[in-house]
Amino acid sequence: MKSPFTFKHTAPQSNGEKQPSIFLLHGMGSNEEDLPQLVEDLENTHHIFSLRGPIVSNPGYAFFTIEEAGKPIRDVFDKVVTYIQAFIREAIVEYELDPTNITVLGFSQGAVLAQTLALTLGDEISRAVALSGYIPKFVKEEYSKRPVDHLNIFISHGDYDYVIPSQWGAKSRDFFVEQEANVIFKTYSDGHGVTPENHQDLISFLKGN
Repeated sequence: MKSPFTFKHTAPQSNGEKQPSIFLLHGMGSNEEDLPQLVEDLENTHHIFSLRGPIVSNPGYAFFTIEEAGKPIRDVFDKVVTYIQAFIREAIVEYELDPTNITVLGFSQGAVLAQTLALTLGDEISRAVALSGYIPKFVKEEYSKRPVDHLNIFISHGDYDYVIPSQWGAKSRDFFVEQEANVIFKTYSDGHGVTPENHQDLISFLKGN
């Protein structure tokens, strides 16, 4: 891979065919070891790529910096979106992935990126998962977006999330519904995290769509 990202990759046993893949994007202060546990059930059927954010953010890393809650610093955000798009496209070729079965899954700022990637990559992404995220205003209003009427997206949020309010997740749902995506939206009695019930619903989504 020519990409500058540090990443963790697991591959399913080869069956002679191109296989589906999941790209994982962690939250601020975490790393590439955080999210693979959420998709362990799919290790035998999917390539799983877990990317590390390029910015040091103790105790881990971040993909972008923010001015304040809900407002990524635009030039940093623009660059990382472009870099992740390039990573996904390069991985499809290098690992001979099934280009019709690509999932992007993110938590917190990773969920912000997953939704942005779904909007900008269009039919290059078939599924997206946004756990406790939002869509930046400038993405909605200024980014060049592609149709997502083919997209299956799972959006979830904790009712008591004081890091990223649950209302922001509801706004993401409304935006994707307006764009005619197939949206599943769920909330849980939780803060900024993933409950066992949330995890179970996530796996059902990934296996059932």
